[in-house]
Amino acid sequence: QVQLVESGGGLVQAGGSLRLSCAASGRTFSSYNMGWFRQAPGKEREFVAAIDWSARSTRYADCVKGRFTISRDNAKNTVYLQMSSLKPEDTAVYYCAAGAFYAVFSTAYDYWGQGTQVTVSS
Repeated sequence: QVQLVESGGGLVQAGGSLRLSCAASGRTFSSYNMGWFRQAPGKEREFVAAIDWSARSTRYADCVKGRFTISRDNAKNTVYLQMSSLKPEDTAVYYCAAGAFYAVFSTAYDYWGQGTQVTVSS
């Protein structure tokens, strides 16, 4: 089993940057594919970015491509989401997730963090 704890959220002005971290417990972190999802008020949870277990492959939602970067440090059991050129529409609770499949669908992930709030002011 994997426990995930996100951090790094906060309030930032449009155009600013934030880096989210997701620390994982357990010795098998390096075998999991990791994803970031977000959920804005009144909206469904949506895919943001994913990285495979080896960090050789990443994928992004079109709306964040070129602005967000996902990375991982298996030695530190941590996955990151570097967010730049933030927009008010990026405001949401951001969740990290771990799973056996490298996918954009939330149902492919088995373990979830509690989420961290990101608010982008205009």
